[in-house]
Amino acid sequence: MSQPRTLRKALMMWWILLLTLLVLFGIYLLFAPLVLFIDTKDNTYFLKLKGLAKASFEPDKLEFIKIKLRIAFMNFDFYPLRKSHHSKKEKVGEKKLIKKRNIGIKQITALLKSFKLEKLYLNLDTGDFVLNAKLYPIFHFLDYRVGRFNINFQGNNRMVLMARNRPINIIKVFINS
Repeated sequence: MSQPRTLRKALMMWWILLLTLLVLFGIYLLFAPLVLFIDTKDNTYFLKLKGLAKASFEPDKLEFIKIKLRIAFMNFDFYPLRKSHHSKKEKVGEKKLIKKRNIGIKQITALLKSFKLEKLYLNLDTGDFVLNAKLYPIFHFLDYRVGRFNINFQGNNRMVLMARNRPINIIKVFINS
């Protein structure tokens, strides 16, 4: 009689341990840093969930854009502009109700405010000497406040942006507004 009890206790302990690990993993997913990185000179664009996943946007020779997904130790290539080969036929007499959620200006601004700007570098040449001269004082003022801003007259253009957020903050934006 004591063996089945100890076996039940051992199984119960394993289930509790597994459930605890799943809850901790869920908490990690909510609070893990989410990094958005854009560099126009090197054509580097990615969204990264630290330690778990990364989505890189890359140009492709055959398609216009390719999304390279890295989840844990697996790599996937995804072409978002490619037509799907699956035909979507609806059954006659069956209607699907799809509730569309409209995203307003309030939600977009709240979402943008939830990101923390870590790096911003802008090197710009508009091609117009007069406009460059007019933008110079504005960029000089912004250089001390926001990030690094440069106006040049050599035709060089580059933007580097690195912003961080957490998935819990993004969820809060959609719940609160």
